[in-house]
Amino acid sequence: MLWGCFSAKGPGRLIRVKERMNGAMYREILSDNLLPSARALKMKRGFQHDNDPKHTAQATKEWLRKKHFKVLEWPSQSPDLNPIENLWRELKVRAQRQPQNITALEEICMEEWAKIPATFSSKQSDYLVIYGV
Repeated sequence: MLWGCFSAKGPGRLIRVKERMNGAMYREILSDNLLPSARALKMKRGFQHDNDPKHTAQATKEWLRKKHFKVLEWPSQSPDLNPIENLWRELKVRAQRQPQNITALEEICMEEWAKIPATFSSKQSDYLVIYGV
């Protein structure tokens, strides 16, 4: 599984999630990756994620409140509205090589993610959007 984020200013961090993600892990990922991405992209602290239970857990809401993030509302049962799906599709198109193992696949994904131009992201959203695939 990959976790990534982007804004209209370009892709943010992309990381490999090696275990099944729970709420505590999600908050750790946000701390380690969302905050630096928001700073690097010079974004306001508004972002969007879906209604996955770890995203809507009270502990996650509290973490976001303490970090002064405004979460945009997300209609329930609406994966088709997720703008990062376009970025995941772009990554899949770019990463058409045949890796020999999971480490090679991770390297390909990281390399291709870094090549996605900010102009691609600017067409998708004016907010910082995060999600895993």
